[in-house]
Amino acid sequence: MDLFVLVVYLAGVTVLGIWAGRGALGTGDFFMPRRFGKLMMLMNAFGTGTASDQAVSVASGTARSGLSGIWYQWVWLFVTPFYWLIAPLFRRFRAVTTADVYALRFDRGVAGLFAVVGIASLMVKTGLLLKGTGALIEACTGASVNADAAILITAALFVLYGTLGGLAGAIVTDAVQGLLTLVFSFMLLPFVLSAAGGIAGIEASLDPALLSLVAPEKITGFFIVMMSLQALIGIVAQPFVMGICGAGKTEFEGRVGMMFGNFLKRLCTIAWCVTAIAGVAWYAQQGIAPKALDADRLYGDLAQAFLPQLIPGALGLFVAAMLAGVMSSCDAYMLSSAALFTQNIYRPLRSGLADTHYLLVGRITSVLVVIGGILFAFWVPNVIKALEIWFMIAPMMGISFWIGLVWRPYTALGAWASTLTGFGVWFGTTRPAFVSWLGGLPVADSWRLVWMERGEMVTYLPWQIVAYLCAATFAGLIVSAVSRPTPAAQLDRFYRLIRTPVQPGEHIEAPCTVPPGSESGERKALFRGMGFEMPMISLLSVAGFVVGWLCVGLMIGVFWLLWQ
Repeated sequence: MDLFVLVVYLAGVTVLGIWAGRGALGTGDFFMPRRFGKLMMLMNAFGTGTASDQAVSVASGTARSGLSGIWYQWVWLFVTPFYWLIAPLFRRFRAVTTADVYALRFDRGVAGLFAVVGIASLMVKTGLLLKGTGALIEACTGASVNADAAILITAALFVLYGTLGGLAGAIVTDAVQGLLTLVFSFMLLPFVLSAAGGIAGIEASLDPALLSLVAPEKITGFFIVMMSLQALIGIVAQPFVMGICGAGKTEFEGRVGMMFGNFLKRLCTIAWCVTAIAGVAWYAQQGIAPKALDADRLYGDLAQAFLPQLIPGALGLFVAAMLAGVMSSCDAYMLSSAALFTQNIYRPLRSGLADTHYLLVGRITSVLVVIGGILFAFWVPNVIKALEIWFMIAPMMGISFWIGLVWRPYTALGAWASTLTGFGVWFGTTRPAFVSWLGGLPVADSWRLVWMERGEMVTYLPWQIVAYLCAATFAGLIVSAVSRPTPAAQLDRFYRLIRTPVQPGEHIEAPCTVPPGSESGERKALFRGMGFEMPMISLLSVAGFVVGWLCVGLMIGVFWLLWQ
């Protein structure tokens, strides 16, 4: 029965994806259809941003650190209200890829740099998802399915419908797969929590230090603040965000989808964490200490222990729901990568060819990107390490996006300097010689500059983030101050574009251009001077932003009260 449920799901979602994208005959429809409403955009944001690797990373972090492991995903919680402000901006760009935006604001060279960094980021993210999926499937099938085989099968399926159906196919399948992801997130919770004796049983079985939202060791308040800041800087440079925000009919669809779709994900994060801590307590009651658990396999081991005894097909439904989560994310990442290569690297080198040629290049690139993700999944040692690597890539380009958005003097050379300096400092802070020097400083212990991880001394992650963010920012500002300024006419086109609201049904003739007949791009300024361009924020933006922070407070408050 488990196998039957799984086969029905896999066949159904593949056919649905191909059917939904059957009209994608050109690159515009394939990479960026702009026709979806609020519900579809919400499920697209939820499906793209939510996958089984996140349940694995939260469960793994919880097994190692207790409840504070939730911050391996909740670092995005404090960023979520900002999505209400970011989403309409991305829709107004009227772009196919985020690299199109860098091309307009800076030049084609910076756009190409973003494309390379973006593709690398999405390869890492795809590998991270596949790594988590392999660990889960191997665990919940009792190792009857090898992790490597699970990775290859999963990749083959989403490549099939993703390359044929395009982004439209991905969005439609995300609606179905999003519902299954909710099933996956909450399916185990009541059974594991009951077996552990509820909250009282967990508290009686575990060290109180494991029931704190912050840990005195790695996941401190400083850790949470710096990871959240890095997430905010990097979110605009995540290539898939353009699809999440730009495929809606108007700006409002993107706002609703981006913010509330991700709040739905934050709710699932609570379920993953509570399931994991209940599982740790249940194993402790069986005489198995938390440190003896295989952290990456915890979620799958719990599924294997509880689901087969419920009803026939329960484990098959769990695996299908798990695959739904990873496939709904990987298809979007794959298509974003293909769009970056096709539109921002290949097309400028070979312009003037038929659109069907570029469509074929996009489909071939999709396959190659997934192969890169598979190789990364085989190489990286565990899910947490893969997550930390992925966290650090996008902010290197995100710094230039944010500064270039509000400060006119920021130049293309400044963007190059910022990005390369950021990567250079990140690499330098991982070198044993630097770590040894850092650990020898008089304040190394009191400031916790270094950290012991898997028997190796490393730079403590929050200080590493401080180092490369500050160095990248200052490098970009200094180089911009001494380099040739961006032409004023180019900057005027950029700022007019983001000040011109999207009209329903408008026709976009080329990426990052204002459609003919659109209303004026002028709007009242909050501050304009010394090169800064800061427009007045609308009442709708303020209201949604406040609602977002109320949701943040409510989630943290409810989760905290559970353990009081």
